[in-house]
Amino acid sequence: MRAADSPARRSNAWLGMIALVSLAAVAAALVSQHVFDMQPCPWCVLQRVIFVAIAIACVIGLVLRNGLGRGLSALLVLLLSLSGVAAALWQHFVAAATASCNLTLADRIVSGLGLDGWAPEVFQARASCADAAVKVLGVPYEFFSLALFVVFALAALRLLRR
Repeated sequence: MRAADSPARRSNAWLGMIALVSLAAVAAALVSQHVFDMQPCPWCVLQRVIFVAIAIACVIGLVLRNGLGRGLSALLVLLLSLSGVAAALWQHFVAAATASCNLTLADRIVSGLGLDGWAPEVFQARASCADAAVKVLGVPYEFFSLALFVVFALAALRLLRR
């Protein structure tokens, strides 16, 4: 086996790709918000936070550069991805059907972290869950993040099996 094909190198490539796609998802959400005026609800913002946390978890694995670091990173990605799946499903099946989603778990997490005050253009909820329930190409917007979270969870499982 060549050094270029080593498991460590492939794991690093996976972690790097997950981090980049996570940040690209946040960038796409910001374009939706600031260019297409699709204002986020608290659950949308929480999913942004989770994507950023996934990217940070990946960077931890890339910085530590050992099997334990990559394993810890993959475990964090798995747990965060599963929380993202839960957030997207909750947004779609519960929160979007309510008139107000103020002071929900999503609100409390984001405001508790202080992210809405630190970077309001990125992490401040600006719509109710019902108002933020939009479709893109006929698909509920939150299903796009749901799909990414599922892909990240599967990738993390693959990394953990190594």
